Amino acid sequence: MDFALTEEQQMVQKTVRQFVDAEIMPNIAEWDAQGHFEHSILDKMAELGLMGICIPEKYGGSGMDYNTLAIVCEELERGDTTFRTAASVHTGLNSMTILQWGSEEQKQKYLQPLASGEKVGAFGLTEPNAGSDVAAMNSTATKEGDYYILNGSKTWISLCDVADYFLVFAYTGEKEGKHSSISAFIVEREWQGFSSKAIKGKLGIRAGNTGEIFFDDVKVPKENLLGEEGEGFKIAMSALDNGRFTVAAGASGLIMASLEASVAYCHERKTFGKEIGKHQLVQQMIAKMEAGLQMSRLLVFKAGELKNKGVRNTRETSLAKWQACNFANEAANDAVQVHGAYGYSNEYPVERYLRNSKAPVIYEGTREIHTVMQARYALGETEDKPLREMLPAWPFEE
Repeated sequence: MDFALTEEQQMVQKTVRQFVDAEIMPNIAEWDAQGHFEHSILDKMAELGLMGICIPEKYGGSGMDYNTLAIVCEELERGDTTFRTAASVHTGLNSMTILQWGSEEQKQKYLQPLASGEKVGAFGLTEPNAGSDVAAMNSTATKEGDYYILNGSKTWISLCDVADYFLVFAYTGEKEGKHSSISAFIVEREWQGFSSKAIKGKLGIRAGNTGEIFFDDVKVPKENLLGEEGEGFKIAMSALDNGRFTVAAGASGLIMASLEASVAYCHERKTFGKEIGKHQLVQQMIAKMEAGLQMSRLLVFKAGELKNKGVRNTRETSLAKWQACNFANEAANDAVQVHGAYGYSNEYPVERYLRNSKAPVIYEGTREIHTVMQARYALGETEDKPLREMLPAWPFEE
């Protein structure tokens, strides 16, 4: 592997960093305190081409590779987890899944406006009683003529009040925990019977829009079935391969933010007659952040390279997500410790980093789920069986 960034990747990295420094950094503390989601940031991301970074140009995207997407997510989370989450959900979970599983008609109708940022996409899998145990979902889609009648609800949905198109999973056959009876649908916000409600009082990612979506006899045209009936579980797992990749990349950005803030404070603060960075136990925390950042990037780029080749990468992406999110949580915790009492206040950003770092350890597979996955791979109990089709290899063919 060549670990050097290409000129194009360096340009993207510089552009996104400048954007974050100018548009997010000066305002994020206020947005976080107010629990305000700033929709204009998505519009500005669209202007920069960031909403379809690795969607083929023929569908309105930028046609860049998956590691460029990782770079974008890292830089966005350096500003705040809120906007990396938006990129993860819109691109990783929604758009890339339609790219992989959608018909040509679905790609033309939905992927084009998503890639350009004209429309925003979201993902609906989790339910109040169905998180890691996907088969425990209660949502149903009953076929009646040319429609499926969708009923149920989803929770912890990022961009719940913002997104235009939702990728939703529901039972189309007998339930009883059977993965083979789950199907996937593209659902539009404007359809009758759809509603959403934000969740308040979150520990972190307070500037983000997260909540519940509800379906009350929503009529979903049969042409909005993604893939075939019964392929929903496979589609969901392939989507999570994409989403977890972006979460892992974002975690690297949170480590970087924690490290940058801590290094700056180490030079600013003095105790016992010298900068605190001269004390060995502080150096130990700084060194651990640096190691976590470098290891996370290596794991992310390895998974990204497999994606570029169109190779199944569930094992590698799981490992990257598990470890990078753990490193990020530890880095944010150490950053608060480096700042001492000031780290406990919002005068410095590290308390926000710590609050934000907790959610990625839980969503898109808890660290416990990923621990079990990696153990099963190591014990030979799990293998990456091919899905119906993999993501297209990069560079994309026109």
